[in-house]
Amino acid sequence: MNSSAPLSANTPGPAAQSSTPSTSATTCTVQQIASEEEFDQQITALPSSCLSVIYFHAPWAEPCKQMSTILSTLASTYQPGNPQRIAFFGLDAEEVSDISERYDVSQVPLMVLQKDGQVVDSITGTDASKVRNAVEKHAGASKSGDAGKAGLPPAQKVTKPAPSQSLDDGKASMNGNSSLSKYAPNSSDPATAPQFSSGEINGATQEASQEELNARLSELVKAAPVMLFMKGTPSAPQCGFSRQCVSILREKGVRYGFFNILADDEVRQGLKEFSEWPTFPQVYVDGELIGGLDILKEEFENDTEFLKDYSVSAQGKTGGPAAPAKQAVAA
Repeated sequence: MNSSAPLSANTPGPAAQSSTPSTSATTCTVQQIASEEEFDQQITALPSSCLSVIYFHAPWAEPCKQMSTILSTLASTYQPGNPQRIAFFGLDAEEVSDISERYDVSQVPLMVLQKDGQVVDSITGTDASKVRNAVEKHAGASKSGDAGKAGLPPAQKVTKPAPSQSLDDGKASMNGNSSLSKYAPNSSDPATAPQFSSGEINGATQEASQEELNARLSELVKAAPVMLFMKGTPSAPQCGFSRQCVSILREKGVRYGFFNILADDEVRQGLKEFSEWPTFPQVYVDGELIGGLDILKEEFENDTEFLKDYSVSAQGKTGGPAAPAKQAVAA
């Protein structure tokens, strides 16, 4: 579980301004979806023969920036048609977590191709050729000509360099045609890089700041024997994955502390690098990362006594958040 794009993952295209996909547009755009209700309305409104290209992304993931460029460019080579034959949708996997759960999204970027309510293909990663081939397989080639001419990455070409010309005092001429194979620098040449860069000047401050954040995160993950970093709170989860984690821990009678990552963006972003785990919720036991919802489910399926040492005493009680002193709730 990724270059600024002409139509980035966070910037809705013209189609996003209308409540239903427009078939009168000259070319397709990637329509950004903000809610489960909007997604269902858009999908339901499409003809059964229409291919839906559903793109799950996350604003913090660098590969998604590249894929946003690829997909918006590919979309621009297609015309919706009448009846509509293809539609492109973009969804922030974290913001529409119920839809992500529906499509079993475990990493981004993820491209899901759907027709008549059935998933016909899916592609992960940023391979432009795979995405283009999959779309053309199920929707046919675009009618706007060669997609490569519209800006999709072309095949790489290597041209033979021009023949070497004479060198003047061992240096290559500035016309760009001379060989550099015999070039050797001398004392009159400028330095190849500045002696000081902004990173070197501010590096100490940035490093200190990162160390402070890591120290804080190290304490947070050990704030309770079992820590759940989630969206929202146990009484009001803000995503389906977090809701399921709370339900599982409660059902298993596990006492846990929690941290609402939506209340502290520094922790939300920092924990992704700290744990090398890009999504939430995250479950820690004694300061060690267990994983997310899928891993939590697997652990209980493989071992019925998983986290038994952290359960409440068997007196008809149910699991839940630890006592207030053990909670790591963000203010």
